Amino acid sequence: MAGANSFSVPRYTPEKGAWSRLTARDSMVRRLDWPLLFSALALSLLGCLLVWSATRNRTELNQGDPYSFLFRHALNTGIGLVLMTGTVWLGHRTLRGAVPVLYGLSVVLVLLVLTPLGATINGAHAWIKLGGLSLQPSEFVKVTIILGMAMLLAAKVDAGDQLHPDHRTVAKSLGIAVLPMAIVMLMPDLGSVMVMVVIVLGVLLASGASNRWIFGLLGAGVAGAVAVAALGVLDEYQINRFAAFANPDLDPAGVGYNTNQARIAIGSGGLYGEGLFNGHQTTGQFVPEQQTDFIFTVAGEELGFIGAGAILALLGVILWRACRIARETTELYGTVVAAGIIAWFAFQAFENVGMTLGIMPVAGLPLPFVSYGGSSMFAVWVAVGLLQSIRVQRPLSA
Repeated sequence: MAGANSFSVPRYTPEKGAWSRLTARDSMVRRLDWPLLFSALALSLLGCLLVWSATRNRTELNQGDPYSFLFRHALNTGIGLVLMTGTVWLGHRTLRGAVPVLYGLSVVLVLLVLTPLGATINGAHAWIKLGGLSLQPSEFVKVTIILGMAMLLAAKVDAGDQLHPDHRTVAKSLGIAVLPMAIVMLMPDLGSVMVMVVIVLGVLLASGASNRWIFGLLGAGVAGAVAVAALGVLDEYQINRFAAFANPDLDPAGVGYNTNQARIAIGSGGLYGEGLFNGHQTTGQFVPEQQTDFIFTVAGEELGFIGAGAILALLGVILWRACRIARETTELYGTVVAAGIIAWFAFQAFENVGMTLGIMPVAGLPLPFVSYGGSSMFAVWVAVGLLQSIRVQRPLSA
């Protein structure tokens, strides 16, 4: 029995501990969308393996270091996670106030591509090179278009002044998108413009804007495509890509080479694949740009239908969770931001996978989270941070 002068250690009470604060119903940890986070992280880690497989034997790319692209892709993923964390910490509502600055910065960056700082990589003049650093500003424009349009479209609705954005507001929001899109088109980076067009449509649909705008934009898009083709805005390599898509047998050793080799690689994988690092097309270096635009061919050949299907399933989980976040938020601003990200991820993934299967033209778009590339990786993880912020800041009852 303890004496009068003895002491006892206070019993740990979970209600007052750090663990309980982390796991409380209103804590950020509990409110994060973990299926979304784990799916995005799993895709990035799978991307590390696929990029490593695609580049370990390509000495002209890795300068004799077979682990070079593996480490760089892992580093890009790590930086992306830091950017996601910072985005969640700041919050989408705080970023709403910083949209004018972020938008202006993104426009300046895409303009720099048209200056002597711009560089051509893989046929696309869409990069800024500063020493050993390469940056593709159009990836970040996707984020700022979503935030800028959402800020305008939701302002009066969230304030309770309107039920839906009026025509003047919609026109102003389209002006936000048109300026950077026109600059990107001058590069020309047709693939990024295609994604931005889909983003604009997704944002307008989610905002409740009049259907007249949607049909009007679709008509304008068709007219614009005809005008672009007639005025010769596209570079020759882009015209050749569309020609090869329309006629897969056209110049199989030239413009049709990429897509032919991509289909051979995916078709040879069968159900279970040839095994990681054992793909004949991959080890033989028959598929160009396999670590970036054609990364899905590595999965199809070496992991087979099951592995490629797993990648599509993980992308599906991300889209499902994003749709749920868009539906559960109580503010139009959050709904519109989430919808823009959904449109972005869905179309870009469909285009990337589709071009490797021959059902979409080659447009030079990376597979989100999987393809090698710092700018793309940073942008998609910032988008995940926006989704997580919308989820974290929603009312508990939602």
